[in-house]
Amino acid sequence: MTEKYQPHLHDNALLGQADGHEGEDGGEGERVAKMLARSGVASRREVERLIEAGKVALNGTVLTTPAVRVRPGDILTVDGKMIDEPEPTRIFRYHKPTGLLTSHNDPKNRPTVFQALPRDLPRVISVGRLDLNSEGLLLLTNDGELSRALEMPQNAWQRRYRVRAFGVTTQEKLDRLKDGITVEGVRYGAIEARLDKAQDKAGGRNLWITVTLSEGKNREVRKVLEAIGLKVNRLIRLSYGPFALGTLLPGQVEEVGPRVIRELLEGIIPAENMPTGDKPRFQGVAEPLKAPGQAGGGDVQRRGVPRAGKLTQAAILQPEEKTEETKFVRKPGWAKPKKKPVVIHKAGAGKTAPGKPGARPGKKSIETKIVGPRALSPREAADKRIREKAQAEKAAGKRAVKDESARPTSSKPAKPGARPATSRVAPKGPPRDKR
Repeated sequence: MTEKYQPHLHDNALLGQADGHEGEDGGEGERVAKMLARSGVASRREVERLIEAGKVALNGTVLTTPAVRVRPGDILTVDGKMIDEPEPTRIFRYHKPTGLLTSHNDPKNRPTVFQALPRDLPRVISVGRLDLNSEGLLLLTNDGELSRALEMPQNAWQRRYRVRAFGVTTQEKLDRLKDGITVEGVRYGAIEARLDKAQDKAGGRNLWITVTLSEGKNREVRKVLEAIGLKVNRLIRLSYGPFALGTLLPGQVEEVGPRVIRELLEGIIPAENMPTGDKPRFQGVAEPLKAPGQAGGGDVQRRGVPRAGKLTQAAILQPEEKTEETKFVRKPGWAKPKKKPVVIHKAGAGKTAPGKPGARPGKKSIETKIVGPRALSPREAADKRIREKAQAEKAAGKRAVKDESARPTSSKPAKPGARPATSRVAPKGPPRDKR
């Protein structure tokens, strides 16, 4: 780490800046800590730590104090990466799943929230934190000053949580938290807790509790409920001030519109940082990302480096990177059409469509099977009756011809030289006496 700032060695003098520009109100430009906070690098307090660590440079010179102004045209870098000019304030609602760490860097290389965000989002920081096993609403913004302002208890912004805890308690015990409680030497302010539901289990009960507070200290909900004999096994943040989780699925992120920001945060955001317009720049809702450790989740992060032992996909490639696509080689002759077999129908075999001997009748459509045939118009009905009458007359004529041809002939033709056949007729005479 670099040496601490000494008053007689001012950075402005080292950078060739005038002595008259050292004050907060004097000179042109903007304080480096304020500019980095507006650019979404970190809050002012975090920027001061970065400067003490020697990670911030102005025009190639490493800074050792935040009392430096950045003028138009200056090149400001953090960890060697150039910082763009600040843009108007933007806010995003993000449904943080469990298994993601709310941090930009983790020494244990665990997956973080900022690695899971869509690549279309700008550089953002979180408003407050949610621990590894907590889920729910997490506000993101590109304005570090706004992030710090919304985290301060003086704003009295309420955070509402849905908690599932294991144990036994009553509403009377939860009401005592309204007066505050001290846990392990830490004083926690007023907490409103409402018992919503209780489910009996072996050895205890699973309780659903709605908790509302305005401080948001580190692991406050878990520590307070543990102090009254409850063990939290699920924690969901439902709202943060006027912003609610709504219908966002785990891993989804949605931008708050500029008009909503102007209405809700007037007086908190400076006028020069206030966004204009009505529609958000990030359109739509990003694809959900399941939490690592769950089925089908956490295989590849959409931003940053994938976890060890996981396959890489195109979603984590940088824009300047190019991948060589292997062309699929088809077999020779794949595009030639295949000959269709010719089916010869025998006469009289099966049913044939009218007017097409040997052809199979067409299949009925699903509409015909379900709805039925279409109703005929009066003209079509009359034509149908005429055709049926003509077919009936034709069929009757064929039957008459067939009956005529089926009658027996008078006699066979006589052979040449043969005597004509004579019929045997009984002689006429008086009847014989049967006696």
